[in-house]
Amino acid sequence: MKKTIELLKKNNELRVIDDELDIYLEIPHLAYAEVKKKDGGKAILFTNVVDKKSGKKFSEPVFMNVFGSYKRCELLFGRTIESVADEITNLLHMKPPEGFLNKISMAKELFSLKNIFPKRLKGKGACQEVVYLNEDIDLSKLPVLTTWEQDGGPFITMGQVYTQSLDGELVNLGMYRLQVYDKDHLGMHWQIHKDSSHFFDQYQKAGKKMPVSVAIGGDPLYTWCATAPLPYGVNELLMYGLIKKEPAKLVKSLTTPLYIPADVDYVIEGWVDTQDMRIEGPFGDHTGYYTLEEPYPVMQVSAITTRKNPTFLATVVGKPPLEDKYMGWATGKIFFPLLKTTVPDLIDYHMPENAGFHNLILAKMQPHYKGHAKQFMHAFWGAGQMSFVKHAIFLDENSPKLGNYEALTSYILDRFTPKSLFISEGILDALDHSSPETLVGGKLGIDATAAHKVEPPQLLGDEELLHRIQEVIPDATGVHQYMRRTKNPVTVISVNKTKSAKDYFDALVDLSTNIRIVIFVDEKKNDILNPYMLIWRVTNNMDALRDVFISGLMVGVDGTNKTALDGFTREWPDDVDCTPNVVEELKAKGLWDLDEKLYKEFQL
Repeated sequence: MKKTIELLKKNNELRVIDDELDIYLEIPHLAYAEVKKKDGGKAILFTNVVDKKSGKKFSEPVFMNVFGSYKRCELLFGRTIESVADEITNLLHMKPPEGFLNKISMAKELFSLKNIFPKRLKGKGACQEVVYLNEDIDLSKLPVLTTWEQDGGPFITMGQVYTQSLDGELVNLGMYRLQVYDKDHLGMHWQIHKDSSHFFDQYQKAGKKMPVSVAIGGDPLYTWCATAPLPYGVNELLMYGLIKKEPAKLVKSLTTPLYIPADVDYVIEGWVDTQDMRIEGPFGDHTGYYTLEEPYPVMQVSAITTRKNPTFLATVVGKPPLEDKYMGWATGKIFFPLLKTTVPDLIDYHMPENAGFHNLILAKMQPHYKGHAKQFMHAFWGAGQMSFVKHAIFLDENSPKLGNYEALTSYILDRFTPKSLFISEGILDALDHSSPETLVGGKLGIDATAAHKVEPPQLLGDEELLHRIQEVIPDATGVHQYMRRTKNPVTVISVNKTKSAKDYFDALVDLSTNIRIVIFVDEKKNDILNPYMLIWRVTNNMDALRDVFISGLMVGVDGTNKTALDGFTREWPDDVDCTPNVVEELKAKGLWDLDEKLYKEFQL
């Protein structure tokens, strides 16, 4: 961490704040504002950290937004992201060498691979210079942040969670939020689809307690590796060795059998009683919504160890853009070669951060036959973490660059008809709140690889169209038409909902000569002139099986919050919003310097 701080300072990528700030809301709110700035702002080192509620002053600093820019990602990797992807590609396509020189070259390459395997050291590591056991264990000694007003408590947000299978043959490194319940208990938010949850099932069936070691800090690449979408049973620290060209050096935890990197800043060790479940949450998550209270496993802490002068690493999640925008960018590029082994005709893919990654993927492919794109959809929805993707748009090799949203949207809309839609059902991320039931729901694919001949509608101006719409939908409060130059303009209608969106859609059938794609959103908390946040809202709020309607050439999408009007029986979560008086206090201190336009644009 100290080396990282110096590296970022040297490259003008660090903001140091010496003002006294609270771990409750103040520090995370300021980090949340920083990452909203152009190019992700700067990493922030908070050096004067307090807990005003208890009166405690912490000796260690809190370090945030470390990965929050493209430049910082490459500084932390120590090389270009593309070079890592190229290396993986070369390994996947390695062929028997021809000729002596080629054999020598391959031998060197293979010999260097010995460095990717983590190395277990004897003795203690720097992370164990200070040890707390028994009555000295107290999680409140750590500056764990409470990010949002409705959060169930303080949460560790950048913990490296080390676990192993029951037989000890497989190890896993993951990143899960960890709720602090009291001085020696942590909530383990490992979702049912995650590797740690699979290990938990093994211990539960055997009636044994499960060892867990949580590391914080050290080389930031450990934290990135914890998010790497590697296949089940593959040690994520192999990626560390591949990137750094040296092995991760590990030491054994003091009270569990697990090995952790020797140079991390904190280690929280403990055991999970597989019979003990406790309510975890709410938590303002990276979806931009609160995830609701649910029972999750609990870890009883058996030891806390630290360096002599540790630095506490944390992140903040909520509405996009976030630090995960940049971490996800690196992950997408690096693991593209592995994804191509499942779908060889894939040319490129992109997951827009304002759709929360899992809510939308754009993919460019080389179609070879009718139905090829639909085959791709099945492959994506069955491939590791890609199986959580809710909405996917597939384009051919002639489409614009996937990051050129304006040109790409025109390309899609000029080729689209309702026949382009493919709706299915599959697993969903545990954080998804919109489906009728947890963990499973609608999937929407759009095949834009084939061009369909479509006659454009007879366009009206927004004001005239709103008047016509209000004649059949009195609840409509506003309308805006996007991409009017295309054959399938997108009409966004805001409503004060008193009936289901399907009823509204049916009422618009007589306007089908003027409307092609219509999207309904609630008037409250939505700006129909803000496409960035509309995409965030709609991809979060829709379940394709329930919320996509078709009538002739007209397609409707329900992006409203779901209620009993829609037959929705689950609890609908609140948006993650900043606490206004905290923002005002930070402004009064001269620390909050986010442009008011960005505050409104990103709906903080």
